Amino acid sequence: MMYGGYGMMGAFGIVSMFAQLLILVLIIYLIVIGIKKLSVKDVAPQHKEDRSLEILRERYAKGEITEEEFKKMKKELTE
Repeated sequence: MMYGGYGMMGAFGIVSMFAQLLILVLIIYLIVIGIKKLSVKDVAPQHKEDRSLEILRERYAKGEITEEEFKKMKKELTE
């Protein structure tokens, strides 16, 4: 028996199939976005730490802090 030329599936079956496909694409998209966000979080703290040490070295080079202060602050930053 034919239902509007779509066989036994009918119009609802086609809509259901497209809805399932849409859900699958959405799940894949969310997984990709999640992976990107995790990889960005891993990179950001390292850059911030590098910049902190760079600023500390600049302050020491300018004579704003003593060698003792430099060593103490560097130790705190690298722990």
